[in-house]
Amino acid sequence: MSEDKPGRLKYLLLGGAVALGVGLFVMLGPPQLLAKSETPEFCASCHIHESHYEAWFHQGAHRRKACVDCHLPNDNAAVHYAWKSIDGMKDLMLFHSGRVPDDIRITAHGRKVVQANCIRCHESTVEMINQERNCTDCHRRTIHKRSGAIETQ
Repeated sequence: MSEDKPGRLKYLLLGGAVALGVGLFVMLGPPQLLAKSETPEFCASCHIHESHYEAWFHQGAHRRKACVDCHLPNDNAAVHYAWKSIDGMKDLMLFHSGRVPDDIRITAHGRKVVQANCIRCHESTVEMINQERNCTDCHRRTIHKRSGAIETQ
């Protein structure tokens, strides 16, 4: 087992360096690339996200929000762009390696980010309720996959 750790660390460091390089390229590279990469159309350009884009596009109030408004940390710019690079590289690697699952599920970290962004945007509305419970427990229609139909318990 201990022989595996140096190899894993090497790949982790290499992945981090590539993510940093891509992040810097997007931020400092061709004009408007950073702005374009923040749009829902950019996210939908990868065919694995087409169904999520369609569900978002036909949704009500959240249609005015971009994917990054909900799915990336928005408490400060450094954290936002760090996670944008990490998530973007992860998606790119999964896509080009052919290892994208048919049923894309949000990670535990992603769930925490979405919850924090729900509270950030709806702070005055949610200040009197239990914020430990996930907003999507009750607001199921904000989940992309289930946005087209009313779901009951």
